[in-house]
Amino acid sequence: MEPTPLFSPDSGRRMRVACFVSGSGTNARKIIDFSRREGSGYEVVLIFTDVSDDRLKRDGSKRCKAKDIAEEHGIAYECVDIRDFYRARGVKRAGDLTLRPEFDRLVLDAVEPHAIDVVALAGYMSVTTQPLLERFAGRMLNVHPADLSIMDGEDRKYVGIHVVRDAILAGETELRASTHIVREKVDHGEVLVISEPVPVELPEGVSTADLNDDRKLLRKVVDEHQERLKERGDWVIFPLSIQMISEGHFALAGEGNLYVDGKRASNGLRL
Repeated sequence: MEPTPLFSPDSGRRMRVACFVSGSGTNARKIIDFSRREGSGYEVVLIFTDVSDDRLKRDGSKRCKAKDIAEEHGIAYECVDIRDFYRARGVKRAGDLTLRPEFDRLVLDAVEPHAIDVVALAGYMSVTTQPLLERFAGRMLNVHPADLSIMDGEDRKYVGIHVVRDAILAGETELRASTHIVREKVDHGEVLVISEPVPVELPEGVSTADLNDDRKLLRKVVDEHQERLKERGDWVIFPLSIQMISEGHFALAGEGNLYVDGKRASNGLRL
């Protein structure tokens, strides 16, 4: 099978990107900022969220900034609230995935009129299912706060939501972030770019065993490293990965077969 570029710059237009946001949207802001640099090959044309303004008002929360970002930058905005969707069907847990394909079909209906080339999950908290994964196969991206090339036997070692903590407690001396294509199995899509390392720096005289015994200190250490990793990892490689796609650097020859500039690359590009 011949590798097919994720996007062809020969189309003569800028690549159209949708940012999916559930929280503060810092990744989306960085992606938008990069898109407005001279020479950028993409534009963010849609901000989508699964958290409605009505729900934020009911909850008294300002956690989700999706609409604010869209209005600040003059970008189209769409919303399908996931909790309202489940509530309307008599289901209390939005984490119940049995109804998620139906929800994602509504998401797809909202997104389709915007002619999207690539979807960036920029702090999007809902697990995506087949309707979206099939429509944007190989063209839905996420950033993960771990080096996805590190293996534990035949499996990726650092997957899930607590990977910064897990890596520190495992004695890793450095942390990296990875961008990857979103596939059905969470955090197991093709790796595009792995960031430069962020050194693990524990307080003087503190060991990983001490962190295990002091959960408050562990939380503080993890939060500090998470912030440094965002600044030197996520916020660098997410816009870069989208730009590289827009320039035609990444191609796929079937699922699991990634090419960078025409060469097979099982773990993408390492900075």
